[in-house]
Amino acid sequence: MSFFEFSEKTNELTKIAIKKAKEQFEKIDEITEYNQQRVLKAFINHGVCESHFVASTGYGYGDRGREVLDEVTAEIFGAEDALIRHSFASGTHTLAVMLFGVLRPGDKVLSATGLPYDTIHSVIGLTGEGMGSLKDFGISFEILDLLPDGTVDFDGLQEKLKQENYKAVYIQRSRGYSLRPTLTSNEIKRIVDITKQNSKAITVLDNCYGEFTEKVMPGEIGVDIFAGSLIKNPGGGIAKCGGYIAGRKDLIELCSYRMTTPGIGREVGATLGNTRDIFMGLFSAPHVTGEALKTAVFTAALFKEMGYEVSPEYDETRADIIQSVKLETPEKLVAFCQGLQSGSAIDSFVVPEPWAMPGYDSDVIMAAGAFTNGSSIELSADAPLREPFAVWLQGGLNFHSAKIGVMLGAERVLKIRNA
Repeated sequence: MSFFEFSEKTNELTKIAIKKAKEQFEKIDEITEYNQQRVLKAFINHGVCESHFVASTGYGYGDRGREVLDEVTAEIFGAEDALIRHSFASGTHTLAVMLFGVLRPGDKVLSATGLPYDTIHSVIGLTGEGMGSLKDFGISFEILDLLPDGTVDFDGLQEKLKQENYKAVYIQRSRGYSLRPTLTSNEIKRIVDITKQNSKAITVLDNCYGEFTEKVMPGEIGVDIFAGSLIKNPGGGIAKCGGYIAGRKDLIELCSYRMTTPGIGREVGATLGNTRDIFMGLFSAPHVTGEALKTAVFTAALFKEMGYEVSPEYDETRADIIQSVKLETPEKLVAFCQGLQSGSAIDSFVVPEPWAMPGYDSDVIMAAGAFTNGSSIELSADAPLREPFAVWLQGGLNFHSAKIGVMLGAERVLKIRNA
């Protein structure tokens, strides 16, 4: 018995895609188990218990649960120290706290991975005037262009570091709204090694979408400081908001002063009952990330079979949960997102339409039927209505339900093609 009606064509394509994805699913399960053991061991090592879930109020002085959560997060990510808080409003906010924490007026930053994600533009000062960006504070941000194939220009990075005195090298792991490859841990390590061999700059990593997709953590390959969002991979679909910053102890201390206020730092900050959800989300994160990876692999296999260009390919190594599909026309972008939304557990009746979303330079359509508003570890897709007319899909709390959403999106695209 099937609860959803699909055309014979969609069912046939799905069977082929699942068969092709089987080998990758086995590899994902191996990574998931490894990282789940890593997380479990960190919880055991730090004696996580019921008393750590007690809510604090006011200043939040002496909140032992908050302190243990930081310690567990640091161990999981292979870092000396960490801050993980519900009070980070978004991934962009978390990244901004990290950047402002470690940079000072007159510093120069070099982005080794090309132009950063759209919402970072106003943080570094590429857009907006007088809003308190890095540029407003006299901090310059230079862009090292990627090579024509979308990979990092390692030789160019080495030359830049020899020519200029940079305070930091900025690395964006995930592709954002581009079709460049996501950086693997090996590629990130190469950037780190080149930076350390040719300068005194620190390495600063936007780790969003990449947590638990590989066995290696950023702290284990020498990244000085990195950050991400709890409504992406590390929140496991349970944390309702927040973010984390992890890395060198001295740098984390600087970030704590930006997070609250100089001289006080991490010693204040009421948890207000959010600690349990963050612990639970962090514990579930490896498994949920594995489900999201399976969803991405299936999507790639299905749409490749339908004749569309996909990135990554279904059998490629992955370092984030994002899957892009070039759907070729605005009409197909809209159709896919509306089909995906119709297969969501939440707001399935909503019909997404393109709109001028704050922080983006073109109209964007988003499908996001999520338990947590804006959560991209839950099944979601977004697409700017601009060339190359690609949709970026991410998430899926469990593969078996996410598969249905992707199939509904594919069904609507097929109808447009056959119309």
